[in-house]
Amino acid sequence: MVDKLKLTAAMMLFAAGVVGYYILANQPELWRVLALLAGAALGIVAGMQTSTGRAAWTFVKEARVELSKVVWPTRKETIQTTLVVIVLVVVVALFLWVVDLGLIKGVSMLTGRS
Repeated sequence: MVDKLKLTAAMMLFAAGVVGYYILANQPELWRVLALLAGAALGIVAGMQTSTGRAAWTFVKEARVELSKVVWPTRKETIQTTLVVIVLVVVVALFLWVVDLGLIKGVSMLTGRS
């Protein structure tokens, strides 16, 4: 129950930042953006005090660890894969164009409009 109250407070703080951005419409853009950022920062801080926030932060940390384990392709591999994809797209497009022409001719012959 306490977590729900904290999450509600976090959402309200974030919403207050958004509302502040629009209320300060006649003020310089800097103040408006600072109000928005302050609301977002306070909302995040309040949200991190909940079990959901802590679980989300743990997930982010674990995701960063897993991301560091990824073996990224080299530039050459990326270019080769991209070229293969482009060639296959062109081949499939040509195939579908030929099939479409065949269907148009077939339907034209069946309906006597050739």
